[in-house]
Amino acid sequence: MSRWRELLSSYNEIACALDRELQAEYGVGRSEFEALDRLIESGQEKLRMHDLASDMYLSQSALSRAVDRLERAGFVERSMCADDRRSCFVRPTESGSELHAKARETHRKVLSAYLA
Repeated sequence: MSRWRELLSSYNEIACALDRELQAEYGVGRSEFEALDRLIESGQEKLRMHDLASDMYLSQSALSRAVDRLERAGFVERSMCADDRRSCFVRPTESGSELHAKARETHRKVLSAYLA
């Protein structure tokens, strides 16, 4: 149990540091950055929300809220899938790609500081 609690404490410490830094510098939280990061790092022009969700630690509803915030800020766009009306695609906008390029440095810096 002590090892498990250490792991949880470490995760929470890093997650809070990421949230603070990303919010202070770029106005996005860790969940929004992670969604944008996984979207861009996928190498695809766009992803189905379902595919993005399968690669995330967030629940479907939490991911949907994070993508909503990114969309309202103009960092991603959603579109309906022509083949399956129950599904939608999400893709980064130019400003989302620019934000990601800048925020990725902060994200990596925080991770490096805590995991080195």
